[in-house]
Amino acid sequence: MSISIPLSPDAEAKLRERAKAAGEDITSYAARVFHDAITAPSVDELLAPFRKQVDESGMTDDQLDDFYEALRDKI
Repeated sequence: MSISIPLSPDAEAKLRERAKAAGEDITSYAARVFHDAITAPSVDELLAPFRKQVDESGMTDDQLDDFYEALRDKI
């Protein structure tokens, strides 16, 4: 598949710099960066197990705040 993405001159320059630094041509570099961005898990996906654990704990928001403040202070 091929797509066309309009870039500002600044964004294109930065893309060219990064491709050069990575030792790749701009097309290969852009394709890899795009692929990495769309296949990486989202923040929601990363936080889902933690959110589930918090929900199952039955703790209130205030209790969680107190717990993490105490933990932070201990560290």
